[in-house]
Amino acid sequence: MIRISQIKIPIKENTRDKIILECSRKLRINKSNIESYKINKRSIDARKKPDLFYVYELDLVVKDEEAILRRSKDIMKTPKENYKFEIFGSKRLKHRPIIVGSGPCGLFCSYFLAEAGYNPLIVERGEKIEDREKSIERFFETGVLDPNSNIQFGEGGAGTFSDGKLNTLVKDKKYRQKRIFEILVENGAPEEILYESKPHIGTDILRNVIKNIRNKIISMGGDFLFNTTLTDINISDGKVVSVVLNNDREVDTDILVLALGHSARDTFKILYEKGINITSKPFAVGVRVQHLQKDIDRLQYGEENLKFIGKASYKLTYQTKNKRGVYTFCMCPGGYVLNASSEKGHLAVNGMSNHERESENANSAVIVTVSKRDYGEGPLDGIRYQRLLEEKAFKLGNGAIPIQTLGDFKLNKETDELGKIKPVIKGKYKYSNLRDVFSSEISSSIIEAMNYFDHKIAGFGSDDVILAAVESRTSSPIRIIRDDDLESNIEGIYPAGEGAGYAGGITSAAIDGVKVAEAIARKFINWHYFTLNICK
Repeated sequence: MIRISQIKIPIKENTRDKIILECSRKLRINKSNIESYKINKRSIDARKKPDLFYVYELDLVVKDEEAILRRSKDIMKTPKENYKFEIFGSKRLKHRPIIVGSGPCGLFCSYFLAEAGYNPLIVERGEKIEDREKSIERFFETGVLDPNSNIQFGEGGAGTFSDGKLNTLVKDKKYRQKRIFEILVENGAPEEILYESKPHIGTDILRNVIKNIRNKIISMGGDFLFNTTLTDINISDGKVVSVVLNNDREVDTDILVLALGHSARDTFKILYEKGINITSKPFAVGVRVQHLQKDIDRLQYGEENLKFIGKASYKLTYQTKNKRGVYTFCMCPGGYVLNASSEKGHLAVNGMSNHERESENANSAVIVTVSKRDYGEGPLDGIRYQRLLEEKAFKLGNGAIPIQTLGDFKLNKETDELGKIKPVIKGKYKYSNLRDVFSSEISSSIIEAMNYFDHKIAGFGSDDVILAAVESRTSSPIRIIRDDDLESNIEGIYPAGEGAGYAGGITSAAIDGVKVAEAIARKFINWHYFTLNICK
């Protein structure tokens, strides 16, 4: 096969015949010499809207491949891009690895360990996906929160109830991401995630994918304990020896993977008290904004293109006059704003979309960077700061999501009437004044950035844009320190993923989980080998 790039096809002419014709022109061969093609990458070029193009990178099966390669210097032979999980370890395991957390990091760490015969035990404080869905819907309807099974906690992690966005900035020379996406497709994700520049699955499909991955892990020798919280860690001579679950069950282990979500605040406290090295790190807080999706589509793509292409997204950044970074985050086209709380008396929001992105509103977080000068020097002070904002938001909305128009936010007055944009929210909401949640500096930073964003996307800063608060769970406020072998200062404890401070999103968390599985395989011989050859 040969790889060819920069094949531009007008979106209105996007057919197989057109793609083959453009490839034949670039290669200067008859189109009959192209036997088949496979899409490696596809992106959208909207620089000359309303004239939009798909830009392809393709792998072709052609006749007389060697002659084409000799003649065309800008054409290459398709490289081998296969991931290989290798086991070099020799140290014997006495007990099976324990993975705490079944978000993307924990799931993919467990998947590769199970596939290699390590028989991991996955501990998840929340419910399995089928039960978790019911608990979340009940929360939206009644406002009664289950602190252990909600938008943040449960099988699949927080990302399961988001847009299922898979784009990442991680540089991946070992093709871990490629293999992760293949596993997602094998378990029910749409095939286009393998080549789209901004791949997404959607909450509705992702739930079933997660369930299928769980069943695959079980079939390979892994086990899951749902409704099970890590409540203590036993350490001897600088090594982990066992964990305590739900305060009443002790399980021995040589390996403890902390694939925690960024909301595992009680677990962070346990780790700190156990002497595991933790430091605070900068994060960001702000609001979630809603616009009409049709307005975003028109402004990004042009009115005439809407029937040819999916819902438009955006990504915006700004630095304020006082040197605060403000940026959009977790943009959900055709999505919903969610009550994403996980602690009673506290309120946080998030966004989600289904695969078809069918709602009338677009939403994203508009968040402002915060650092030690905002929350203090202690390792857990960032958590305290998050809680303070969430407690204010809860009180402001009396347990419902506080919302406000941007126009009223600028005027520092409580909203009493909405404009043309209506809330698309899962969970109850209440008209409020969000300035009561934030410091004056954070509020002014949001206003300054929204005015700037309005120059980038006309109407982005219009008065009827709806704000919801508080967007506080953008990333982990802590980092659990690990060495070059990915272990903490306690031997056998492997901090991993977003909660540990090493990822930001589904894909990067999954990749970090695979890296930790690799680190374990470099050091330890697998459980399957041990049981068959040592214990017989």
